Amino acid sequence: MIFLYRVILKIHTTYQLMIQRIYLKICIKKGLKVGKDVRFVEVPQFGTEPFLIEIGDETTFSNNVRFINHDGGYNALHFFKKYEDVRAFGRIKIGKQCLIGADTTIMLGVEMEDNCVLGAGSILTTSMPKGTVYAGVPARFVCTIEEYGDKALKNNVMYPRELELNRSKLEAYIKEHLPHTYKPIKK
Repeated sequence: MIFLYRVILKIHTTYQLMIQRIYLKICIKKGLKVGKDVRFVEVPQFGTEPFLIEIGDETTFSNNVRFINHDGGYNALHFFKKYEDVRAFGRIKIGKQCLIGADTTIMLGVEMEDNCVLGAGSILTTSMPKGTVYAGVPARFVCTIEEYGDKALKNNVMYPRELELNRSKLEAYIKEHLPHTYKPIKK
C-alpha cells in the first residue's frame, strides 16, 4: 500500500512540476522578466499581467506566492458614471538575492530592493528598502537583514554537513538530536 502511495505521489508531483514549468515559460513569453539562478520551490501565480513583473538574480520563492498587479476591486465602481473609467495597474520589482516566504501576496506598485526577506503569510503593500525583513498583514518592517542573520546564528541547528548528501540520514540525525525546546509564551 505504501509503495502504491509513493508511486501515485511521484506521478502527481511530476505532473505538477511539468505544469508549473509550462506556466513559467508562458509568463516569460508574455514579458515576465526573471533573472539568473532564480529558485522556485513552487512557481508563483503571476496574475494576468506578468509583463509588469521583474525578478532579480538569485531570488528564492517559497510555495504559494501570488502577485497582484492590478486592482480588480475597482470593477465595483464601474456601475457609477463618475467612476466608469477608473483603472489601476502597477509594476512589481523584486531585487537580487531576496527570499519570498510561503503564502505571501505581493501587491501592485511595490519594489523589494536587493537582499530582502518577506516573511511567510505576509501581504506586501509597500516597497522595501535594501537589506530589510518585512512580515505581517500588511507587511511591516521587522529588522535589518544583519539582525535577522544574527538571530539565525543564535538559533542555528548544527549537524554534520556531509549528511546533506543523504536526506534520510539527515532527517534521522535531526530527529535524534534536536532538543525538545519551544518558544516561550508572549504576554
